Amino acid sequence: MKMKIAYRDLSVTDPSMRRALLDAVDTVLLHGRLLLGPEVEAFEKSVAAHCQKKYAVGVNSGTDALFLALKSLGIGPGDEVITTPLSWIATANTIVLCGATPVFVDIGEDLNINPELIFQAITKKTKAILPVHFTGKLCNMDRILDIAQAHNLYVVEDAAQAFGASHRGRMAGSFGHVNCFSMNPMKVYCAYGEAGAIVTDDLHIYDTLLSLRYAGTINKEDCHRPSLNGRIDTVQAAMLLVSLTYLDEKIKRLQEIASFYANRLGGFLTCPDPGECFHVYYSYTIITEQRDDLKAYLHDRGIETKIQHPILMPHHTAYKKMYGQTNLPVAERLVEQILCIPNHEKLTQTELAYIVKTIKDFVDR
Repeated sequence: MKMKIAYRDLSVTDPSMRRALLDAVDTVLLHGRLLLGPEVEAFEKSVAAHCQKKYAVGVNSGTDALFLALKSLGIGPGDEVITTPLSWIATANTIVLCGATPVFVDIGEDLNINPELIFQAITKKTKAILPVHFTGKLCNMDRILDIAQAHNLYVVEDAAQAFGASHRGRMAGSFGHVNCFSMNPMKVYCAYGEAGAIVTDDLHIYDTLLSLRYAGTINKEDCHRPSLNGRIDTVQAAMLLVSLTYLDEKIKRLQEIASFYANRLGGFLTCPDPGECFHVYYSYTIITEQRDDLKAYLHDRGIETKIQHPILMPHHTAYKKMYGQTNLPVAERLVEQILCIPNHEKLTQTELAYIVKTIKDFVDR
């Protein structure tokens, strides 16, 4: 029998969670500190502790987190920032909006930036490396940090998809000089609107970020550097504090789903390999040369999927003239083969079995 299965389900169906979220909002409405209220500070302390960092700054999106992080390091015109070609376009946009130039380095078979190709991309203009933990699996940060230290470069983690992920006990967001998270509703650690956070151990960077997120002002009055309004709403911070109490349970369920898929699909197509990483599976991204046909087959049988992301960043219209032909053979091959299948925590075992059976039917066809 045909089923209808959504790729994501953002509804809040747990009665206790919904009550806790509504109570958190009600508390904010009663005290009335809708901007930078006490819940913001509590949220920031929780994020900093979780990421093994001294400081956290709540902002209104993951995009703002990246932009303000780069600005806090003084990255601007004439600078180059090495990054991956496979990410949401915000990664490249924030570099460009700082006045700097993204330098794209090819990925490995794990969909993350290939550290061994970073060396040849470093020039006198290189100021930072910006790795992206794609789908919630950490990049090879030990190697990236060694390269950065050898060339006196900043490291900025784009951990938008990886809150809660870790490698040998070190959390996503704990490796770089200043590191960024998105917490929009689609993320594993989610708000109920746009939200983000930046973490660092550097007091000067922290103070700079506090200024940058509020139009570059000091003491909310005198502007010391032109910037944007990137504050997080108190309501979102309050709801994120509730979400944090459910995070471990949510990640555990995502890992159970990943294990179910891997055990049943691993012989037919390429499934994510967590390796030594504690993978949070922001998405469950399979790789198959028959991606487009499989996507259509699943759609016809009620299973919604997603391609994340179908256009490499240097191939977007805004950047085609800047980069022209690119030499990114692995990324250019894999971007035509990646497909995300449903993996949200509300999936039932019956739905998971239907997804697996439908994929196997396609393979056997």
